[in-house]
Amino acid sequence: MKPDPPGGRPPVPLGSFLARAAAVTAGLTVAGAALGLVRDQTIARIYGASTDSDAFLIAWTVPEMAATLLIEDAMALLLVPAFSHALTRRSAVRAAGDDPVRELVSATFPRLFGALAALTGLLILFAPQFVRALAPGFADPALAVDCTRLTALTVLTYGIAGYFSAVLRAHGRFLPPAGVYVASNVGIIGTTLLLDSLWGVRAAATGVAVGGVLMVLAQLPAFLRQMPPRPPRAERPFGAAPRSAAAPLVGLAVVAPVMLFAVGRQSQVLVERFLASSLPGGAISHLNYAQKVAQMPMVLSLMFCTVTFPVVAKAVAEGDHERARRRVENDLALAGTVVLLGTALILGYAPQLVEVLFQRGAFAARDTETTAAVMRVYATGLIGHTLVGALGRPFFSAGRPTWYPAAAMAAGLAVTVAAGAAAVGPWGVYGIAAANAVGICATALLLLIGLGPRVVAIEVRAVSLALARLAAAAGAAALAGLLAAPLIADPLASLALGCLLVPAVFTAAGLAVRAPEVVHLLALTRQRIRHVR
Repeated sequence: MKPDPPGGRPPVPLGSFLARAAAVTAGLTVAGAALGLVRDQTIARIYGASTDSDAFLIAWTVPEMAATLLIEDAMALLLVPAFSHALTRRSAVRAAGDDPVRELVSATFPRLFGALAALTGLLILFAPQFVRALAPGFADPALAVDCTRLTALTVLTYGIAGYFSAVLRAHGRFLPPAGVYVASNVGIIGTTLLLDSLWGVRAAATGVAVGGVLMVLAQLPAFLRQMPPRPPRAERPFGAAPRSAAAPLVGLAVVAPVMLFAVGRQSQVLVERFLASSLPGGAISHLNYAQKVAQMPMVLSLMFCTVTFPVVAKAVAEGDHERARRRVENDLALAGTVVLLGTALILGYAPQLVEVLFQRGAFAARDTETTAAVMRVYATGLIGHTLVGALGRPFFSAGRPTWYPAAAMAAGLAVTVAAGAAAVGPWGVYGIAAANAVGICATALLLLIGLGPRVVAIEVRAVSLALARLAAAAGAAALAGLLAAPLIADPLASLALGCLLVPAVFTAAGLAVRAPEVVHLLALTRQRIRHVR
């Protein structure tokens, strides 16, 4: 979304604006991810992979679900198109004294606040039942219940933060939304270190609640600046009545499929914890640490899709389907390049990554070995997770009801449940991670096949071929890492070499298989170097 030019200056070209917005988002995403690692390191150092850390991670399911539903997926998928449509209509109706953006906020925010407050209260009240349903095999649920009641507050705070983020992104303001996880992790780390000696693992849960409040405060000033004041009644044309922009764009028919899609996506984690609760203590922690690190390439790969989602929604609102198609195909290619490069690094250097990041304090070498093996299994499904995140956005960009993504997600979740139930007995945590990878890749395939005929007519065959070439390059890079990693005993030095070796082999292999994304990136780099000279 290109911002309005201030002071009558020429508008910023869309490509330059998106590049700057992506750079800002990338910088803050990396900072938030780095602080997330510090958060996980802090918890691992203090509590290790133990019953206490398992209790916290059961409670952590609440903010994980809330972040997916209320910040990253459902709220954005609903509100970014709605506000993009409202902004498109704004100039046409201002003469009548109405502002569709203000009317949309008035129609949606009070109801959202009330619903989230009620849901928070119910979760606090029924925390014992929630823990029992999520982890029926957990030996001592009392600590998990206490932590869950503290983290339940994020249902309200994450919901408000997600609403602010969607509004700001639709207005082309990406800095405050990109910084919410920096604010959250600062709150969690600070509160955990400050109160651990008094409250134990409950301090970490309290930090989650504090972090949610900081998410809201980090965006509140920018959100208020985007809300124009309501004109005095005397200035409104006689007989003009405000029109609600909310009904067709965020009504129940649109909300329900988006929510089911987002819930289905996050339910992968619920299935994992349900199955792992019957395994020996620490199993949930091993899965959690492995997933957190393994998903970092996915988070980075989707940052540009986050920036361009308002552009796709605006193109669809204006009927420019060709522009939407080009944007979606470019996003898929870029996201695939980033996530497959990250996948290669994880497959080659998982033990070194875990040892450098977590092996200290109560987190022992045995935990490193298990977590690294689980991480490698998770990594095989990263391309599926990335495609699901990237493809979900264009499906909902038109602001019209569509049940196909929810159905695809349900099919993939059914695969995860069946595969996990069959694999957890013989293979434990490794079987659970493999089921996750298989299920999410099944969903990604269904979404890729279904997007063209329903929303944006992407060239599925061309996109699939490009991703296959990138996957071949990633396989070569991963093999090089697997062979080189054991040659250096020091894990930090080995990992540093891998950060050079894996991208170099990925690039060379990409050129060998003629992956157009690698060729394009090299050409762009050479152009930038010549420009600097």
